[in-house]
Parts: sequence; structure tokens; C-alpha cells
Amino acid sequence: MTDASQVTLFNSMTRKLEPFEPLREDGVRIYTCGPTVYNYAHLGNLRAYVFGDTLRRVLQWKGFDVVHVINITDVGHLTSDADEGEDKVEVAARRANRSAYEITNYYTDAYFADLKLLGIRPAAMYPRATEHIQEMIAFVQDLADKGLTYEIEDGLYFDTSKVADYGALGALNLEAQQHGSRVAAHQDKRQPWDFCLWRRSPPDQRRLMEWESPWGRGFPGWHLECSVMSHKYLDFPFDIHTGGVDHRQVHHCNEIAQNQGYQNDDGSGVNYWLHCEFLVMREEKMSKSKGNFWRLQTLLDKGVHPLVYRFFLLQATYRTQLEFSKEGLVAARTGFDRIVRRLRGLLERTGDEGRQLADLSAEAESTTGGSFGYLRELYEQELDGGAAEALERFDQAVSEDLGTPRGIAVLTSVVADPEISDLDKLRLVGTFDLVLGLRLLTIEPEELNIRPDDAELTNEQIEALIAERKEARQSKDWSRADELRDELAAAKVLVKDDRDAGETVWMWKPDLD
Repeated sequence: MTDASQVTLFNSMTRKLEPFEPLREDGVRIYTCGPTVYNYAHLGNLRAYVFGDTLRRVLQWKGFDVVHVINITDVGHLTSDADEGEDKVEVAARRANRSAYEITNYYTDAYFADLKLLGIRPAAMYPRATEHIQEMIAFVQDLADKGLTYEIEDGLYFDTSKVADYGALGALNLEAQQHGSRVAAHQDKRQPWDFCLWRRSPPDQRRLMEWESPWGRGFPGWHLECSVMSHKYLDFPFDIHTGGVDHRQVHHCNEIAQNQGYQNDDGSGVNYWLHCEFLVMREEKMSKSKGNFWRLQTLLDKGVHPLVYRFFLLQATYRTQLEFSKEGLVAARTGFDRIVRRLRGLLERTGDEGRQLADLSAEAESTTGGSFGYLRELYEQELDGGAAEALERFDQAVSEDLGTPRGIAVLTSVVADPEISDLDKLRLVGTFDLVLGLRLLTIEPEELNIRPDDAELTNEQIEALIAERKEARQSKDWSRADELRDELAAAKVLVKDDRDAGETVWMWKPDLD
């Protein structure tokens, strides 16, 4: 069931919006660059996975069956993109006095826990680099047999002069970078941007992770795994490759070079390359190496629910840098809470019919494969008039390069629209949430109200102060009402007067300082 607006996506290779057309009739194949599991994912990393999940949801909502593969990098990623430094996993293992496999298993589990909290649906598979070493060796042997490689002291390198338009995806000016800062000038490389396919272990050292190969004992280059695993599970060419914008200049350019060599043609192996922009903290991107990163648990500790963070992310287009700020998160928390409370009111007023729609939403969130065609039909079969027009606006928004900010604007207008019936509002929210993934019909306002560790007041004390403030307002004692609001604010309690609902609600203020 593909319908209505044509999906368009911004292809990083052509640098323009293009209509999406799948390569096969049996579904869409997506590969996402996954985590390097030597540390927790920070909030900037997680933005890229929310983006990949949103892409998948939009395509499923449009009626496509989707196979999504996300790799786990548990070996080979050096501390520098310039083929220098140490393996990040080995560094972390030595620092923690643990085995490399203990480190990677621990942080892989932490990554999966973060995905679940953010409402990110499981991919079809999460292949690990260490489980595909022999396939990588065979892939490299094929490149070597074709004369695309050369050996130097520390390993086997790919000769980028042997493929067409190296660096086209990243719009690299190779001549200007001959002595530039993008890659180090390794004295034995033929070109500074040639990259390592197999790194040989130093003869006097034993690594925690290393394997025998035709080029000596060692380990695979970071770029190799994505070519090998995407080809194995999705075949070349496949539909869409996603990742963070930091992958566009080096990692994905090197993937493409490998793909070209393996395929014996100039194709990148992928029809559409999509990249998610950085999450920035004022003047710089969030980075583990700079130590300026927050993880999802940091937000939870500060009183911010993970789905509030997802809502925050969806209010910006994935191709724009997003500033991570206290003000933005508090605004997202307030807006999300307002929507959830209004939906709870709709569910109460609609009784059994509303509960059936909420149950359907819960069922939808546990569904991982296939398209959302059947679920959409259940939500949308009775929509007409203004509700049908709202559905069309949402469809147009998300079909145009995953326009979730416009989609959320449609959602907000629907919830507040007096011309749309309560049941139709719930039906619309149910189908919208297949894309947004915010548990809009199942989450309770109380779940969002996370109590800070240093909270001074009990819930009963807060309710008593709010009741006293209500009495002061009714008697027009505005001075006392303001005093009570200030007292609550000093105790990290936000008070909101919802005129539409005719009630005063409160929530703990996230401790984001």
C-alpha cells in the first residue's frame, strides 16, 4: 500500500531531493552505520539512530516492506580517521582492565537499552565485525587480486587512484588536501588519502583482538566491515545507506571505493546516501574525545524522559544542526506533556472505543517487520472531512525528506481542532505515531514527571500548594498566587495553567544545569 505523496529524499551523492524508487519489488533495503562499542552512545550519536528509525518508519507507513541492517563495530576503528592511533576497543579494554569482548558486549547491551528507551524499533539484524573476519579477508583478497591494493610496513592499503571519482560523495578537493589536515602524510602511502584494509600487528606486540591473514597477523580496517556486511546481507546495489554527517567525508568515501573495486564498476553500491547532521553544544558538536557529551542516562538522571528527547529531535529536520540546550529540552518537555494530557482526556471521554485505539497502538509498537499498511487501514478507514485533510497534510510533510517538524505541527493542530471529533483525533494520532514513535496513545503523563533526586517537596505538599494557589486566584489575591508560584519554582516545580482543559498541572523542572 504505497499511496498519496511521493517520498522524496535528499541524496548526499547528488546533493538534491530525489523521488524515492526502490530497486526491488520485494521491499526496501537500508544499511545504517552502527556504534563503535567502546563507550556509551552520546546524545549526538543517538540522534543519528532516531533519524534512521524515522526513515524506516516513514517508508513502512508509506506501505513498503523494509529490511534494516545496523552493524556493530567491535574491532578496527582507530582513534583517528587518518589510519593512525590505536583501536578504540583495545584502548578502552586496557583502561578498564577487561577483555576486549567484555568491553564490547557491555557497551553493545547499553546501546540496545538506549534504543529501547527511545522507541527505536529493532533492526532486522545487527551483524558484528568480529563475526565476519573471514568474509572480510575474502573481500580484501578479491581487491588484491584485481591489483587495487599495495603493501607497506604496517599493512595492506587500498590504492584510491584505481577507482573513479574518489571522494565525490564528500566533495573532496584532493589536490588541495595533498598536504592538508584531513589525513596525515604517511610517508609510504601512494596518496595521502589511501586507506588501510588490513593492519598488520607489530611483530613485538600481541593485540587483544587479532587474526591470521595472507598479509600477516592483524585486524581489519574500519571501513572494510561496512562494505562486507552490507553486501552480504543486502547485496549490491541496495537502496539506502545512512549515517552521521561525519561519515560523509572519509568513511563513506572509502566504503564507496571498496564497493567500486569489488563490483568492477563505478557504482557506489547504493542508490541513496543520507546523512544526519550534528547535535551541537553552543559552539561545537557533541564529542566523546572532547569530553563534552551527555548520554541518555544523563537526561534520565536530570529528570528528562527519553521520549521527550525524541520529541525534541523530531522538531528539527535531520539535515540541520540542532543545538542541545536547556531551554529547548524544557520547551519540548512542556509541549510533549501538553499533548499527552489532552490525549488522556480524549481517551477518557471516548471510553471503550478510545481504549481499543490505544490497544492497537500498543500492538503496533511491538511490530517490527513488514509495512504499516494493515495498521494504517485500521486507523484511517473512517476518516473524512477535516480529519482526512489533516491526514493529507501529515502525509505531505513526512513524505518530503522526513519533514517531522511539519508533521508535529499537524499533530498539534489536530489535537486542538474543535472541528474534528474526539475519535477521529485519536485515529489520526494513532496513524501519525506509527511515524513519530512517541507512544502518544499509551504513555501516561505521570511517566514524564520524573522526580529529581534532590527534590525537597512531596507530591502531597505540591498538590496542597497548588490548591492554595487556586483558591488565591479565585479570590483574586494575585500577590499570594504569585508567591506560591515562586515557592513552587524554587522547589523545581513548574506550574502550568491549561485554559483549554480548565485545570492547573505541574511537573518537576529538569535539572539541566
